[in-house]
Amino acid sequence: MNMADETTQSDQARAAPAAQPLALRISDRLRRFVDLVGRMGSWLVLPMVIFTIIDVISRKIAWLDDDGRLHGLQVFLVSVFGRMFESTMLQELEWHFHAGLFALVLGYGYIHNAHVRVDLIRENLALRRKAWLELLGITFFLIPYCLTIIWFAYGYAVSSYAMGEMSASTVGLTHRWIIKSVLLFGLVVALLAGISVWLQVAVILWADDRLRFPLMTLEWPEEAGTKIEGKERVKLEDAPDTLVAPDELLKERTSKILTGS
Repeated sequence: MNMADETTQSDQARAAPAAQPLALRISDRLRRFVDLVGRMGSWLVLPMVIFTIIDVISRKIAWLDDDGRLHGLQVFLVSVFGRMFESTMLQELEWHFHAGLFALVLGYGYIHNAHVRVDLIRENLALRRKAWLELLGITFFLIPYCLTIIWFAYGYAVSSYAMGEMSASTVGLTHRWIIKSVLLFGLVVALLAGISVWLQVAVILWADDRLRFPLMTLEWPEEAGTKIEGKERVKLEDAPDTLVAPDELLKERTSKILTGS
């Protein structure tokens, strides 16, 4: 291959994204943002689990000495690290992290088609009919619902900040507006996920039928049956036999490579 051919191929590769419809490029940028928020938000599961474990264990490891004084893991943690390890604080931290986790991965679950679908009819429809169902569902249900909840959630968070809302418990967490703002942000991200899918479905319905790109909630006809809930479908006959001894499995794979079978 000469230098001219390499230059031509390089120019074509750079021009490929620009050749995509504008709606598809906007959809992809929204999808990337939603994906980033979901991946970052998923890390909230770590502190949620840690605080839950600490809360459960520390309340069980406690005893009274001969003078009637209480000793235990929680008493030690509070004396060393402060009020954050009191039982009420731990329990409120648990549901704060759980609420934040749920809110931030809503949109992520949608763009990866991980939400549960009860598809008694849709699964047997052709691609364009599936696309129409997706478009109508987003237009008349997902977007209006998200906009309505965002409207109320905004007032919910603003009033919480204005009044300096804190926990109903006198020993609970303060600054309740923070978690309410996280819920609001999560709903906005879910709305952006819906818009991203809407734009992609619109391209399927009204753009060139020959155009191919990675789909979020649908499958191209040639890919039908290869995925389930956004994940690659694994056929049992193609799955490795984990019951076979490792050395025997290695011999079998080596034999297939050598024989080409």
